[in-house]
Amino acid sequence: VLTDAVLPCGPILAEHLSVPSVFFLQQMPCGLDFEAAQCPSPPSYVPRQFTEYTDHMNFLQRVKNLIFGISSPFLCYFMFQPYSKLASEFLQRDVTVPDLLRQASIWLMRLDFVFHYPRPLMPNIIVIGGVNCAKKK
Repeated sequence: VLTDAVLPCGPILAEHLSVPSVFFLQQMPCGLDFEAAQCPSPPSYVPRQFTEYTDHMNFLQRVKNLIFGISSPFLCYFMFQPYSKLASEFLQRDVTVPDLLRQASIWLMRLDFVFHYPRPLMPNIIVIGGVNCAKKK
């Protein structure tokens, strides 16, 4: 199933049909995509969303980055809770959204070196480029 992982209806369907899933996305809120793919994400190196930091931070920026990283799972929990209930009812077993996302065979990530900082990636994550711009005539 080729799907976008932000709305987890595709992963639920792939799990129900027992077929491989391929996720095509740019970025998920809360860094859930990198957590599900089990990418290393040290807060001393990888800037969190909404901090506007680079990979070169001073000590106070690293502390703030760590606080943002600790608080983001709570936001994800409330945002994806309805989908967890839907998946649990549909699959007739207790399941969470990160559990569904961990089943991905391949992640096609639209990361671009202009907008995103370098970070460690797992082998099943394929970077396919980001925003494409064409000249208008």
